[in-house]
Amino acid sequence: MCDRHNKDKDCFVYVESGLPHVPVSCRVNGDIVHRKVDPTMTLLQFLTTELKLFGTKEGCGEGECGACTINMNGKAVNSCLILAVEAQGSELLTVEGLSKDGEMSTLQKQFIEHDALQCGFCTPGMLMSANALLMHNPDPTAEEVKEAIAGNFCRCTGYFPIVDAILATAKLEKEGSKDE
Repeated sequence: MCDRHNKDKDCFVYVESGLPHVPVSCRVNGDIVHRKVDPTMTLLQFLTTELKLFGTKEGCGEGECGACTINMNGKAVNSCLILAVEAQGSELLTVEGLSKDGEMSTLQKQFIEHDALQCGFCTPGMLMSANALLMHNPDPTAEEVKEAIAGNFCRCTGYFPIVDAILATAKLEKEGSKDE
């Protein structure tokens, strides 16, 4: 447990199982990563402790809330349910990988424009679920958006602004592709 009042305590310490480490190689946000990890380490723990990518959040640790959602080989997955060793050879995209050259993605901009984020805790997972949807279905209906984010819980927005932001992103990207 993290004690925020104790400056000597690291909130992102992984407790080793004692088993021999296993090599893992994957691509994370476009960069090839090679590490030796504890075979019981989850993908979420790998991202935060090994790669220091803190955008992906741990909510429930049981795959129920969607806060830890990332894209693995183009699909939205709960990183708390996947072992790091299972990512061997995979292409991973986290919320940090959505922006390019310091420029937010259209999806991120639309979340801001539509007030689709309140406290922000669910936002990275929502963005990654939406990103996976839009990669495979660039022109979704509202029902398809709702289905895609069904595994992501938000206690602040009421979901309407989130759905609106995703639909607006699809529309903008569709209009942008016509201009090319």
